[in-house]
Amino acid sequence: MKKLFTLIAAVMLVTSVVLAQSSPIQLSLWRTIQIVPEAEAVGAFRLSIYGVNSGMTGLDLGIWNETRSQTQVGIQWGIVGKSLGGFTGWQANTINISRNMFEGFQSGWVNHHSGRFSGLQIAIVNYAETMNGIQIGLINIIKSGGFMPWFPLFNFAFD
Repeated sequence: MKKLFTLIAAVMLVTSVVLAQSSPIQLSLWRTIQIVPEAEAVGAFRLSIYGVNSGMTGLDLGIWNETRSQTQVGIQWGIVGKSLGGFTGWQANTINISRNMFEGFQSGWVNHHSGRFSGLQIAIVNYAETMNGIQIGLINIIKSGGFMPWFPLFNFAFD
C-alpha cells in the first residue's frame, strides 16, 4: 500500500508539473522574496510565509498563500488562504477566501466565497454568494438561492 501511495504521488507530481507548465517548487519568505516570481504558476509544492503566484497545483502550505489568476488545484493548508482565480480541492486555513468557481471542501474558522461554490463548507462562519452544497457552522450565509439567506448550524442549496 505504501508503494502504491508513493507511485501515485510521483505520477501526480510529474503530471502536475507537465500540465501546468510551471515551476515544481516554491519557497517564499515574502511575495517579493521567493524562488518563483508571483506572475508565474507553481506545479507541485509551495511553502510560504507570504507567497503569491498566478496559479498553484499540488500541496500548498504556509501562513499566507495566495493565487491570483488561475484556478488552484490541490490542497491548501495554512493561516490565510486566498484563491482569486477559482479552486478545486480542499482549502483548509483559519481564514479561507476564494472567488470564481469553487469545487470541493472548505474548512476553517471563516470561509468566504464570492462566486459559485460547489461542495461542503465547515467553519464558524460560512459565506457563499451562490452554492450547490452544504454549509455547517454557527453562522451560514448563502446570498442567493439558499434554503434560507442565513441560518445557524447549517444551510444548503442544490440545483
